[in-house]
Amino acid sequence: MAAHIRRRLRKGATTTAVAAAAVAALAASQAPAATLADGSAGSGDPKAAGEDTASGETDGAATGNSPYYTDLPPLVTPDKPGSSSNLPAAGSAEAGIPASVLAAYKQAERTVATTDPSCRLPWQLLAAIGKVESGQARGGRVDANGTASPRILGPALNGQGFALIKDTDGGAYDGDAVHDRAVGPMQFIPSTWASWGQDANGDGRKDPNNIYDAALAAGRYLCANDRDLALAADLDQAVLSYNRSTEYLRTVRSWYSYYQRGTHEIPDGTGTLPSIPSTPTPSPRPGTGSDPSATPSPKPSPDKPGGKPSPGPSKPGGGGSTSPTPKPPTPKPTPPSATFGSLENAGTGPLRATAGQEFDERVSVLARNAVGAPLAKVPVTFTVTGGTGTLFAGGKKTVTVRTGADGTATAPKLQAGEKAGEFTVTAVAGTVRPRTLTYAATVTARQADAIARTDEKALVAAPGEKFADAVTVKATYKDAAAAGVAVTATMVKDRLGVIDNDKGPYFKDADGKPVRTLTTLTTDADGQLRLPEIFADDNEGTYLLRLTTEGGASVVIELTVKAPEETTPEEPAPDATETPAATKP
Repeated sequence: MAAHIRRRLRKGATTTAVAAAAVAALAASQAPAATLADGSAGSGDPKAAGEDTASGETDGAATGNSPYYTDLPPLVTPDKPGSSSNLPAAGSAEAGIPASVLAAYKQAERTVATTDPSCRLPWQLLAAIGKVESGQARGGRVDANGTASPRILGPALNGQGFALIKDTDGGAYDGDAVHDRAVGPMQFIPSTWASWGQDANGDGRKDPNNIYDAALAAGRYLCANDRDLALAADLDQAVLSYNRSTEYLRTVRSWYSYYQRGTHEIPDGTGTLPSIPSTPTPSPRPGTGSDPSATPSPKPSPDKPGGKPSPGPSKPGGGGSTSPTPKPPTPKPTPPSATFGSLENAGTGPLRATAGQEFDERVSVLARNAVGAPLAKVPVTFTVTGGTGTLFAGGKKTVTVRTGADGTATAPKLQAGEKAGEFTVTAVAGTVRPRTLTYAATVTARQADAIARTDEKALVAAPGEKFADAVTVKATYKDAAAAGVAVTATMVKDRLGVIDNDKGPYFKDADGKPVRTLTTLTTDADGQLRLPEIFADDNEGTYLLRLTTEGGASVVIELTVKAPEETTPEEPAPDATETPAATKP
């Protein structure tokens, strides 16, 4: 990269003191570097976040721990808190972001919000990294498509002051077939770009020198491993995955805080360039002097004949030297093609069924990866919640299904319970930050479209007596017996059932008290219902009993209360054998 972009300073007390003084001055101006998360990098333990590195290891960093600008934001706040990026091109030049560069950051934020909303990627974080990595693409020197011209290249990562990364791309991106170099506005090393490269501007190419492609790739990389960038600890981890340096984290955090307080768009090519590049010196390895690529010579073992123990502090109660605890390797972010991005409805329609019946519709979800493509082999757990008694086929409330090659997972069929009402089916996938979808479902009561008596016998009772004949009805739905249908029986004054009757025939409740409405009746497996006994009070007359089913079918039955008719006994006929009385002359 051009000399005004990349030139290393020595890592040591001078750089640390300058950075510390700058941060302190920034804090005094009411434009402080953002506070780091508890226990994150910068807490005083450089190993906690990864030491400033320029050794032969990249720690999985997106940039290979390549150089970066260490300029801190101005001591003057760009605008009042809460201001937006739609400000006029005025104020501090440092607060301005070139138009194409700003558009790329915002487009990346919108795209990631669609495919991985739980990441909560802020475009200001991309702007902060872009500022530190390349000075916003060298002040916005990009063409109409957003491609840096000339391309932006870092120094060869040959282990001489930098990480040692041998060529991985045949020079395709960085023009160097011997060692890799960080490439483009967001300074990706070729091996990282091979996994995370994006085509955000739709030109059919994944170009690390294009600000749109590079900004989206950076956004997806920062969101890897289920990070939530609204959490300080996750944001710190994301930035450190970009460059394993505490100083780098502090610098990015400072610009992030600065851009959050306000910025504005400026024309491409008019941005200001930083002037202070970072220059960490490689940490010498044991036995190598200052050459980071040298291999340390083995020391004699005290257990071997003629060997001598290495000098150094002895362990309590024993001899020998203490070995430094090796630094655990930093896991590399999972490539976007294998990173779980989102869980979506795969076209599940309304979930409705009659009690006891099978649902026609099945719950189906679609899992996508971090770039929006279908993701296979993702376990999805479906759970039924509610009091309707509905279960999946096989009588299970919870089932787990893996997505297929098309990214979809479909739950088994649902069997409606006997209780009408609403319930939910919840689909959950992912472990670190699970994605959840909830589907509303309804069980409707069994229905009948017709109900009628099974005979036409007149129903009559004397006052104070019970009706001798039982009332039996049958409910049907589409001419088939309607089993399990709820039926309401009510004594009414009119055939429409608008007015309930408070006298005449009645039922008895469990305590033997008169009731004129029953709501706990249900047809049997044949669709038939035999009503409880009906009693008559002392009021004679013709009364109406109305039976109504779920589904709106009804029948009105007449009940008659009248006293039995009295009969006069007839005089016996004369006996034919009796001798008639003598007639008088």
